[in-house]
Amino acid sequence: MLEPTQILAYIAALGLAAAIPGPGMTALVARSVSGGAMTGYTMLAGLILGDLIYLSFAVFGLAVIAHSFSALFTLISWASSLYLAWLAWQFITSTPEAIQIDQKASRRELTSAWLSGFTITLGNPKTIAFYLAILPLVITLDTISVQTWGLLLVPVTITVLIAVGSIFILGALKVRKFLASQNAQMLLFRSAGIMMLAAAGSMVSKTL
Repeated sequence: MLEPTQILAYIAALGLAAAIPGPGMTALVARSVSGGAMTGYTMLAGLILGDLIYLSFAVFGLAVIAHSFSALFTLISWASSLYLAWLAWQFITSTPEAIQIDQKASRRELTSAWLSGFTITLGNPKTIAFYLAILPLVITLDTISVQTWGLLLVPVTITVLIAVGSIFILGALKVRKFLASQNAQMLLFRSAGIMMLAAAGSMVSKTL
């Protein structure tokens, strides 16, 4: 069972890590501006699922298995990096149109937003570093039971990430009208793409 101090330390560390701008939150802002609140929260759901997978890796010791099978872990890292680089290229080379504020996102756009959020998290070095390196320093992982993971850590993780993600989404919606032009959209998408490309490069460099 985790001590209250460990829970508070985890909330603080996770909140700080999530709030530091990275490829995930940058893409979340870009999607929220272009697609609205529904698109933003759909992408946030994908981001959170990726976090929960890495949390599970850390809690159940799969990080040790991953390091034991370093070749497989390297292959997965390269695959994630390539997909992240492909997403970055899509952001960089896309030519967004001026936003129609009242237009609702299609199901295809929502699916794309969710998948983007999920894969960005899986290929984000910051997320990997937090759950597989920083998290063990914050809480004692070998004392966590399945019940503690399912009834405490998972709900806390979801709550913290929704809270932090909502700040970015609502902030993006506040300035949505100012960023509705084609030029502003292009700048925002280019910035998100460059950050994702840098994250992909960082992840590849760590496997070399």
